[in-house]
Amino acid sequence: MHKKHFIIMVVLIACIYACNRNLNMHTENFKGFQQPAGFPAAVYDFADNPVTKNGFELGRKLFYDPGLSSNNTVSCSSCHVQQAAFTQPALEVSCGIYNREGTRNVPPIMNLAWKHNYMWDGGVSDLDMQPVAPITNHAEMGDSMQSVLNRLRASDIYRALFKKAFGNEGITTATFLKALSQFMVMCVSSNSKYDSVMRRQTVFTNDEQKGYLSFKEKCSSCHTEPLFTDDSFRNTGLSTINKNDWGRYLITLHDTDKYKFKVPGLRNVGFTSPYMHDGSLQSLNDVLDYYASGIKDTTGIDPLLKENGRAGIAMNSEEKKNIIAFLKTLDDDSFLLDKNLSQ
Repeated sequence: MHKKHFIIMVVLIACIYACNRNLNMHTENFKGFQQPAGFPAAVYDFADNPVTKNGFELGRKLFYDPGLSSNNTVSCSSCHVQQAAFTQPALEVSCGIYNREGTRNVPPIMNLAWKHNYMWDGGVSDLDMQPVAPITNHAEMGDSMQSVLNRLRASDIYRALFKKAFGNEGITTATFLKALSQFMVMCVSSNSKYDSVMRRQTVFTNDEQKGYLSFKEKCSSCHTEPLFTDDSFRNTGLSTINKNDWGRYLITLHDTDKYKFKVPGLRNVGFTSPYMHDGSLQSLNDVLDYYASGIKDTTGIDPLLKENGRAGIAMNSEEKKNIIAFLKTLDDDSFLLDKNLSQ
Protein backbone atom coordinates (compact mmCIF):
# COMPACT_ATOMS: atom_id res chain seq x y z
CA MET A 1 0.00 0.00 0.00
CA HIS A 2 1.29 3.47 -0.86
CA LYS A 3 2.47 5.32 2.27
CA LYS A 4 0.21 8.29 1.49
CA HIS A 5 -2.82 6.04 1.20
CA PHE A 6 -1.83 4.27 4.41
CA ILE A 7 -1.64 7.57 6.31
CA ILE A 8 -5.03 8.67 4.95
CA MET A 9 -6.57 5.36 6.02
CA VAL A 10 -5.11 5.66 9.54
CA VAL A 11 -6.47 9.20 9.86
CA LEU A 12 -9.91 8.10 8.66
CA ILE A 13 -9.98 5.21 11.12
CA ALA A 14 -8.94 7.56 13.92
CA CYS A 15 -11.68 10.00 12.95
CA ILE A 16 -14.28 7.26 12.82
CA TYR A 17 -13.15 5.98 16.22
CA ALA A 18 -13.27 9.48 17.68
CA CYS A 19 -16.74 10.10 16.26
CA ASN A 20 -18.03 6.80 17.57
CA ARG A 21 -16.44 7.46 20.94
CA ASN A 22 -18.09 10.87 21.11
CA LEU A 23 -21.44 9.36 20.13
CA ASN A 24 -21.07 6.75 22.85
CA MET A 25 -20.10 9.42 25.39
CA HIS A 26 -23.28 11.27 24.54
CA THR A 27 -25.23 8.75 26.59
CA GLU A 28 -22.42 6.72 28.14
CA ASN A 29 -23.68 7.43 31.67
CA PHE A 30 -27.24 6.52 30.80
CA LYS A 31 -29.12 5.35 33.89
CA GLY A 32 -32.67 5.38 32.64
CA PHE A 33 -35.39 7.34 34.37
CA GLN A 34 -34.36 8.53 37.83
CA GLN A 35 -36.81 9.75 40.46
CA PRO A 36 -35.53 13.16 41.65
CA ALA A 37 -35.23 13.72 45.39
CA GLY A 38 -38.21 15.63 46.74
CA PHE A 39 -40.45 14.92 43.74
CA PRO A 40 -43.72 12.99 44.04
CA ALA A 41 -44.01 9.58 42.42
CA ALA A 42 -44.21 9.75 38.63
CA VAL A 43 -47.58 8.83 37.11
CA TYR A 44 -46.29 7.63 33.72
CA ASP A 45 -46.65 3.85 33.24
CA PHE A 46 -43.01 2.74 33.11
CA ALA A 47 -44.07 -0.90 33.52
CA ASP A 48 -45.64 -0.74 30.05
CA ASN A 49 -42.78 1.25 28.53
CA PRO A 50 -39.52 0.97 30.49
CA VAL A 51 -36.89 3.47 29.40
CA THR A 52 -33.87 1.78 27.82
CA LYS A 53 -30.74 3.31 26.33
CA ASN A 54 -31.65 2.10 22.83
CA GLY A 55 -35.26 3.23 23.16
CA PHE A 56 -34.23 6.64 24.46
CA GLU A 57 -31.67 7.17 21.68
CA LEU A 58 -34.25 6.16 19.06
CA GLY A 59 -36.76 8.56 20.57
CA ARG A 60 -34.19 11.35 20.53
CA LYS A 61 -33.41 10.73 16.86
CA LEU A 62 -37.13 10.81 16.03
CA PHE A 63 -37.62 13.98 18.06
CA TYR A 64 -35.04 15.84 15.97
CA ASP A 65 -36.06 14.36 12.60
CA PRO A 66 -37.88 16.77 10.22
CA GLY A 67 -39.00 13.70 8.26
CA LEU A 68 -41.92 13.44 10.68
CA SER A 69 -43.57 16.37 8.87
CA SER A 70 -45.27 16.33 5.48
CA ASN A 71 -42.69 18.58 3.80
CA ASN A 72 -39.64 17.25 5.68
CA THR A 73 -38.83 20.63 7.21
CA VAL A 74 -40.37 20.57 10.69
CA SER A 75 -39.28 18.30 13.52
CA CYS A 76 -40.62 18.13 17.06
CA SER A 77 -37.57 20.19 18.04
CA SER A 78 -38.55 22.97 15.64
CA CYS A 79 -41.25 24.01 18.09
CA HIS A 80 -39.65 22.57 21.22
CA VAL A 81 -36.18 24.10 21.51
CA GLN A 82 -34.07 22.71 24.34
CA GLN A 83 -32.43 26.00 25.31
CA ALA A 84 -35.93 27.48 25.75
CA ALA A 85 -37.01 24.58 28.00
CA PHE A 86 -38.38 22.88 24.88
CA THR A 87 -40.72 25.73 23.95
CA GLN A 88 -40.73 27.87 20.80
CA PRO A 89 -38.98 31.07 21.90
CA ALA A 90 -40.27 34.56 21.12
CA LEU A 91 -43.42 33.39 19.32
CA GLU A 92 -46.85 34.02 20.82
CA VAL A 93 -48.37 30.95 19.14
CA SER A 94 -46.87 27.91 17.44
CA CYS A 95 -45.44 28.17 13.94
CA GLY A 96 -45.26 25.00 11.86
CA ILE A 97 -45.01 23.91 8.23
CA TYR A 98 -45.17 26.64 5.58
CA ASN A 99 -45.06 29.15 8.48
CA ARG A 100 -48.62 28.31 9.42
CA GLU A 101 -49.64 29.68 12.80
CA GLY A 102 -51.38 27.68 15.48
CA THR A 103 -53.76 29.13 18.03
CA ARG A 104 -51.85 28.62 21.29
CA ASN A 105 -48.43 29.12 22.82
CA VAL A 106 -46.09 26.12 22.68
CA PRO A 107 -45.96 24.40 26.11
CA PRO A 108 -42.64 23.04 27.40
CA ILE A 109 -41.61 19.41 27.22
CA MET A 110 -40.47 19.07 30.80
CA ASN A 111 -41.33 16.82 33.75
CA LEU A 112 -44.07 15.15 31.69
CA ALA A 113 -43.80 11.91 33.67
CA TRP A 114 -45.75 13.64 36.46
CA LYS A 115 -48.64 14.87 34.33
CA HIS A 116 -52.06 13.26 34.04
CA ASN A 117 -52.95 14.98 30.76
CA TYR A 118 -51.33 17.14 28.12
CA MET A 119 -51.90 20.27 26.02
CA TRP A 120 -53.41 23.51 27.32
CA ASP A 121 -56.90 22.01 27.32
CA GLY A 122 -55.92 18.54 28.55
CA GLY A 123 -57.13 17.05 25.29
CA VAL A 124 -54.67 14.14 25.46
CA SER A 125 -54.59 11.94 28.56
CA ASP A 126 -51.82 9.51 27.53
CA LEU A 127 -48.27 10.68 26.80
CA ASP A 128 -47.85 7.80 24.35
CA MET A 129 -50.58 9.37 22.21
CA GLN A 130 -49.43 12.99 22.49
CA PRO A 131 -47.21 13.10 19.33
CA VAL A 132 -50.18 12.15 17.14
CA ALA A 133 -51.68 15.61 17.73
CA PRO A 134 -48.83 17.75 16.31
CA ILE A 135 -47.96 15.25 13.56
CA THR A 136 -51.51 15.33 12.17
CA ASN A 137 -52.24 18.99 12.89
CA HIS A 138 -52.59 21.07 9.69
CA ALA A 139 -50.67 24.01 11.15
CA GLU A 140 -47.90 22.04 12.85
CA MET A 141 -46.48 19.04 10.98
CA GLY A 142 -49.37 18.43 8.59
CA ASP A 143 -48.83 14.72 8.04
CA SER A 144 -50.54 11.41 8.77
CA MET A 145 -49.31 8.62 11.01
CA GLN A 146 -49.44 6.15 8.12
CA SER A 147 -47.26 8.37 5.94
CA VAL A 148 -44.70 8.84 8.71
CA LEU A 149 -44.56 5.11 9.46
CA ASN A 150 -44.15 4.27 5.78
CA ARG A 151 -41.13 6.57 5.52
CA LEU A 152 -39.57 5.05 8.63
CA ARG A 153 -40.17 1.50 7.37
CA ALA A 154 -38.37 2.36 4.14
CA SER A 155 -35.24 3.35 6.08
CA ASP A 156 -32.57 0.72 6.74
CA ILE A 157 -31.25 2.88 9.56
CA TYR A 158 -34.57 3.16 11.33
CA ARG A 159 -35.38 -0.52 10.90
CA ALA A 160 -32.10 -1.36 12.61
CA LEU A 161 -32.71 1.16 15.41
CA PHE A 162 -36.23 -0.11 16.08
CA LYS A 163 -34.87 -3.66 16.18
CA LYS A 164 -32.27 -2.63 18.78
CA ALA A 165 -34.88 -0.83 20.85
CA PHE A 166 -37.83 -3.21 20.62
CA GLY A 167 -36.46 -6.55 19.42
CA ASN A 168 -37.64 -6.61 15.82
CA GLU A 169 -37.58 -4.50 12.67
CA GLY A 170 -41.34 -4.07 12.63
CA ILE A 171 -42.09 -0.37 13.01
CA THR A 172 -45.56 0.08 14.45
CA THR A 173 -47.56 3.00 15.75
CA ALA A 174 -47.07 1.66 19.28
CA THR A 175 -43.27 1.34 19.09
CA PHE A 176 -42.94 4.69 17.32
CA LEU A 177 -44.92 6.49 20.04
CA LYS A 178 -43.23 4.61 22.87
CA ALA A 179 -39.80 5.60 21.57
CA LEU A 180 -40.79 9.27 21.58
CA SER A 181 -42.21 8.88 25.10
CA GLN A 182 -38.92 7.39 26.29
CA PHE A 183 -37.17 10.55 25.18
CA MET A 184 -39.81 12.91 26.56
CA VAL A 185 -40.00 11.38 30.05
CA MET A 186 -36.24 11.83 30.31
CA CYS A 187 -36.65 15.59 29.90
CA VAL A 188 -36.51 16.12 33.65
CA SER A 189 -35.67 19.45 35.24
CA SER A 190 -34.80 19.04 38.92
CA ASN A 191 -31.47 20.80 39.49
CA SER A 192 -32.27 24.49 39.78
CA LYS A 193 -31.04 26.74 42.58
CA TYR A 194 -34.44 26.20 44.22
CA ASP A 195 -33.73 22.47 44.32
CA SER A 196 -30.29 23.08 45.81
CA VAL A 197 -31.86 25.20 48.54
CA MET A 198 -34.46 22.55 49.29
CA ARG A 199 -31.64 19.99 49.55
CA ARG A 200 -29.77 22.32 51.93
CA GLN A 201 -26.85 22.68 49.54
CA THR A 202 -27.12 26.47 49.28
CA VAL A 203 -29.37 29.32 50.44
CA PHE A 204 -31.54 31.98 48.84
CA THR A 205 -30.41 35.58 48.68
CA ASN A 206 -32.42 38.03 50.77
CA ASP A 207 -34.55 39.08 47.77
CA GLU A 208 -35.08 35.46 46.71
CA GLN A 209 -36.16 34.48 50.21
CA LYS A 210 -38.62 37.38 50.41
CA GLY A 211 -39.89 36.42 46.95
CA TYR A 212 -40.30 32.81 48.01
CA LEU A 213 -42.44 33.83 50.97
CA SER A 214 -44.57 36.15 48.79
CA PHE A 215 -44.88 33.44 46.16
CA LYS A 216 -46.14 30.92 48.72
CA GLU A 217 -48.68 33.44 49.95
CA LYS A 218 -49.95 34.66 46.58
CA CYS A 219 -49.19 32.04 43.91
CA SER A 220 -48.73 28.58 45.40
CA SER A 221 -52.43 27.66 45.54
CA CYS A 222 -52.17 26.91 41.81
CA HIS A 223 -48.42 26.65 41.32
CA THR A 224 -47.70 24.05 43.98
CA GLU A 225 -44.20 22.84 44.78
CA PRO A 226 -42.10 21.07 43.69
CA LEU A 227 -43.46 20.93 40.12
CA PHE A 228 -45.01 24.40 40.49
CA THR A 229 -48.37 23.36 39.09
CA ASP A 230 -51.37 21.61 40.59
CA ASP A 231 -52.20 20.26 37.10
CA SER A 232 -55.66 21.83 37.28
CA PHE A 233 -57.58 23.91 34.73
CA ARG A 234 -58.50 27.49 35.60
CA ASN A 235 -60.03 30.58 34.02
CA THR A 236 -57.67 33.54 34.33
CA GLY A 237 -59.84 35.87 32.28
CA LEU A 238 -57.45 36.17 29.33
CA SER A 239 -59.54 34.43 26.67
CA THR A 240 -62.39 36.88 26.95
CA ILE A 241 -59.92 39.75 26.51
CA ASN A 242 -57.95 38.39 23.59
CA LYS A 243 -58.86 35.38 21.43
CA ASN A 244 -62.20 33.76 22.07
CA ASP A 245 -60.65 30.37 22.87
CA TRP A 246 -63.01 28.17 24.88
CA GLY A 247 -60.19 26.05 26.29
CA ARG A 248 -61.12 23.00 28.37
CA TYR A 249 -64.76 23.30 27.28
CA LEU A 250 -63.77 22.06 23.80
CA ILE A 251 -62.82 18.75 25.41
CA THR A 252 -65.49 18.27 28.08
CA LEU A 253 -68.41 20.34 26.66
CA HIS A 254 -69.17 21.37 30.26
CA ASP A 255 -70.19 25.02 30.47
CA THR A 256 -68.22 25.39 33.70
CA ASP A 257 -65.02 24.59 31.76
CA LYS A 258 -65.32 27.51 29.35
CA TYR A 259 -62.10 29.54 29.16
CA LYS A 260 -60.24 27.20 31.51
CA PHE A 261 -56.66 26.23 30.69
CA LYS A 262 -54.06 24.06 32.38
CA VAL A 263 -51.99 25.70 35.08
CA PRO A 264 -48.44 25.63 33.65
CA GLY A 265 -45.42 24.59 35.66
CA LEU A 266 -43.02 27.43 36.39
CA ARG A 267 -39.70 25.66 36.21
CA ASN A 268 -37.33 27.40 33.76
CA VAL A 269 -39.91 30.17 33.44
CA GLY A 270 -37.10 32.61 32.74
CA PHE A 271 -36.62 30.92 29.34
CA THR A 272 -40.20 30.27 28.21
CA SER A 273 -41.52 33.71 27.28
CA PRO A 274 -43.96 34.80 26.00
CA TYR A 275 -46.40 33.57 28.63
CA MET A 276 -49.95 32.29 29.06
CA HIS A 277 -51.85 29.96 26.73
CA ASP A 278 -52.11 32.65 24.07
CA GLY A 279 -48.59 34.06 24.46
CA SER A 280 -50.07 37.50 25.10
CA LEU A 281 -47.79 38.50 28.00
CA GLN A 282 -44.20 39.11 27.02
CA SER A 283 -42.37 39.26 30.34
CA LEU A 284 -42.64 38.12 33.94
CA ASN A 285 -43.33 41.74 34.86
CA ASP A 286 -46.27 41.70 32.46
CA VAL A 287 -47.58 38.51 34.07
CA LEU A 288 -47.44 39.90 37.60
CA ASP A 289 -48.92 43.22 36.47
CA TYR A 290 -51.79 41.35 34.89
CA TYR A 291 -52.54 39.35 38.02
CA ALA A 292 -52.21 42.44 40.21
CA SER A 293 -54.32 44.89 38.23
CA GLY A 294 -55.23 43.58 34.76
CA ILE A 295 -57.83 40.94 35.54
CA LYS A 296 -61.43 41.77 34.70
CA ASP A 297 -64.14 40.32 36.91
CA THR A 298 -65.82 38.21 34.25
CA THR A 299 -68.19 35.28 34.60
CA GLY A 300 -66.41 32.05 35.50
CA ILE A 301 -63.14 33.61 36.56
CA ASP A 302 -61.34 31.43 39.09
CA PRO A 303 -62.31 32.26 42.71
CA LEU A 304 -58.63 32.25 43.72
CA LEU A 305 -58.18 35.33 41.52
CA LYS A 306 -60.53 37.38 43.67
CA GLU A 307 -59.74 39.07 46.96
CA ASN A 308 -62.43 40.77 49.02
CA GLY A 309 -64.75 40.84 46.04
CA ARG A 310 -62.12 42.42 43.78
CA ALA A 311 -60.53 40.65 40.82
CA GLY A 312 -56.77 40.32 41.09
CA ILE A 313 -54.02 39.44 43.54
CA ALA A 314 -52.71 42.36 45.56
CA MET A 315 -48.98 42.90 44.95
CA ASN A 316 -46.86 46.00 45.33
CA SER A 317 -43.79 46.74 43.23
CA GLU A 318 -41.38 45.41 45.86
CA GLU A 319 -43.25 42.13 46.12
CA LYS A 320 -43.27 41.76 42.33
CA LYS A 321 -39.52 42.36 42.17
CA ASN A 322 -38.84 39.77 44.84
CA ILE A 323 -41.18 37.20 43.33
CA ILE A 324 -39.34 37.51 40.02
CA ALA A 325 -36.04 37.07 41.87
CA PHE A 326 -37.43 33.84 43.32
CA LEU A 327 -38.81 32.64 39.99
CA LYS A 328 -35.33 32.92 38.50
CA THR A 329 -34.15 30.33 41.03
CA LEU A 330 -36.35 27.82 39.17
CA ASP A 331 -34.15 28.06 36.06
CA ASP A 332 -32.07 24.92 35.53
CA ASP A 333 -29.01 25.32 33.32
CA SER A 334 -28.12 21.64 33.58
CA PHE A 335 -31.45 20.79 31.94
CA LEU A 336 -31.21 23.44 29.23
CA LEU A 337 -27.67 22.34 28.31
CA ASP A 338 -27.93 18.58 28.88
CA LYS A 339 -26.11 17.00 25.92
CA ASN A 340 -28.08 13.78 26.34
CA LEU A 341 -31.18 15.72 25.32
CA SER A 342 -29.50 17.52 22.41
CA GLN A 343 -29.56 16.64 18.74
